[in-house]
Amino acid sequence: MRTIVNALRQYSAALRMLLVFTVICGIAYPLLITAIAQVPGLKTRADGSLIKIDGKVVGSKLIGQSFTDSDGNPLLQYFQSRPSSAGDGYDPTASSASNLGPESIVDILPDPSVKDDAGTQRLLTEVCSRSLAIGKLYGVSGARPFCTSSGVGAVLAVFYAGPGYHGKITRVVSLNQAAPATPFLATYHGVKVVDAKFGEDYSKGKVVPIRGDAPSHPAVPADAVTGSGSGLDPEISPAYAELQEASVAKTRGISVAQVAALVAKFEKGRDLGFLGEARVNVLQLNLALDKQYPYSK
Repeated sequence: MRTIVNALRQYSAALRMLLVFTVICGIAYPLLITAIAQVPGLKTRADGSLIKIDGKVVGSKLIGQSFTDSDGNPLLQYFQSRPSSAGDGYDPTASSASNLGPESIVDILPDPSVKDDAGTQRLLTEVCSRSLAIGKLYGVSGARPFCTSSGVGAVLAVFYAGPGYHGKITRVVSLNQAAPATPFLATYHGVKVVDAKFGEDYSKGKVVPIRGDAPSHPAVPADAVTGSGSGLDPEISPAYAELQEASVAKTRGISVAQVAALVAKFEKGRDLGFLGEARVNVLQLNLALDKQYPYSK
């Protein structure tokens, strides 16, 4: 009997504790935080730092968005955001990165027997192709180290006569250039470079990235060709903004100096003077452009 009574006391105490913490943590604390969030100066941030034009929400200071047409082509009257791997782009319900790392340099070649198969680009080729496209769009060189002139990763598979990558080089394959193609390098250490063929096994070759003669500091900034970890970054570097100034100015029929002055107005330095990097909020900049220099076709 005493055992039953002790058990009931323990269950009763546990139940009372559950109820107390439910009230504190599940009701009182959320209500307190919600009330604090309504304090002037905090409410806007608590509501998501939304930006409204004529009472209509057009975006958030904290979440990037694309400025493209229905076919995904950049609208040149606007500054462009960095690439995004979140859903179809800047989807806050699917925040994510590409999950491709610095060693992701060998593409999966397209299967010629499958109609419209484009294969799978790895990170290096994604960066190379984006850099080439952006360079062409803004009239600068899209060349980058370890990229071919055609916009794929400059990567070789080097085969040796001896074990452990020793001995004479017997064969060299350009891994990311599917046949028929002209390899980006004619020879490697005196051995002719050949293009790759779908289905062939190149795993026994040593993977060798080739730097090429591209400048160490490419004309196309890094944030123009790589996405952020969240895929939601609303800002770009001043360098990427500067790259776009001439195009935006030409499309809107204004001077580069006018555009540059607006960029400078929205440029933010490092937090506390040493955290992070300088950046420009793309949405705020584009809204200011529309207000100050309206665009018409």
